[in-house]
Amino acid sequence: METGETPIIQIMALIQYITRIQFDCGAVKLLPLELDLLGMKKPLLVTDAGIRAAGILDKIVGSMGNYDFEIFDGTPENPDEEALRQCLDIYKKKQLDGVIALGGGSPIDLAKAVALLVSHGGKFSDYGVQTGGSEKIGKVLPHIAIPTAAGTGAEIGRACVMTTDDGRKTIAVNLNMVASAVICDPELTLGLPPKMTAATGMDALTHGIEVYVSNNYNPPAQAIALDCVRRASRNLVKAYQNGSDIEARKEMMMAALEGGLCLQKVLGALHAMSAPLGEFGIHHGTVNGILLPHVLRYNESHCGELYLDLKKAVGIDPDSRLDGWAEDLLKQLELPTTLREMGIESKHIPDIAEKSAKDHLSSSNPRPMTPEDYKILLHQAMG
Repeated sequence: METGETPIIQIMALIQYITRIQFDCGAVKLLPLELDLLGMKKPLLVTDAGIRAAGILDKIVGSMGNYDFEIFDGTPENPDEEALRQCLDIYKKKQLDGVIALGGGSPIDLAKAVALLVSHGGKFSDYGVQTGGSEKIGKVLPHIAIPTAAGTGAEIGRACVMTTDDGRKTIAVNLNMVASAVICDPELTLGLPPKMTAATGMDALTHGIEVYVSNNYNPPAQAIALDCVRRASRNLVKAYQNGSDIEARKEMMMAALEGGLCLQKVLGALHAMSAPLGEFGIHHGTVNGILLPHVLRYNESHCGELYLDLKKAVGIDPDSRLDGWAEDLLKQLELPTTLREMGIESKHIPDIAEKSAKDHLSSSNPRPMTPEDYKILLHQAMG
């Protein structure tokens, strides 16, 4: 490099899979072992009212023996700062020493936020990735994640999403946010209703698809993403149609875990859009399903061999269309197929498109995206 030239900064591939994962039917029985390994004596168990009502919380409590713990079951559908403050208040008053998350992405994200602020102080917005705050995150409080749905992969994720008091979604992202231990027990998903099975399963599936075709370089993550697609595409309908099919449940939980593991390769335009759409209260997996056919169609010209791999993984002929396959899947799962069904109006599209284009995920989409491109896709998804 000549003197005075601007140095070229290359973003290197980060390949790191670093936490303990207990995966099997009945794995929740190993919770005391994981508590001992982490030195937890009095944890806060973060969950939600639905998990309590379904009897899943009782199973976990029954597996904890004589451990002393406190329960917070007020996690909202989208974790927010009010719930975070309540958890922190319980944690400090009861002098606790760790966190257990039980549930879907919301309790898991809330538990991560507790682990972050107990160890670092300040406000959650201080650690947002958009403002560079995530770079300040060091080692956080020990926490265990126990997923009860097969979707987000949040149990193994390094990201934490929180709705701040001003209504905005703030995301903290750092490898130090990964759970200290993960317990994946497929039996915990047996009671998941068909509608939620379908929606959360679409979340896992779209993670695999988007990661596989994203333009970042990370072969191990890409391989995991393709296996995620294979497992999810071939077992989601089975789990939806027969919730007691433990083999299908097991495969979907593995697909969700793989979807979380492969996120290091980063997502693309679909998730860049689903983030601002989530501000309207739409379930994340549901909106991902609506967007999938349109994003697959848009990216086709830039994916070549990658689409052939995906077609093989989902079990369709090389001459078939992936967007057509995705549309058929939505019908089989009886999921919404348009944004209009979810209450989105045409007047919302310009703002959603602008936010999508500014999202960091937009740059990793295999085909370049502009605000106008997002407007076109969103109008198509309106139906």
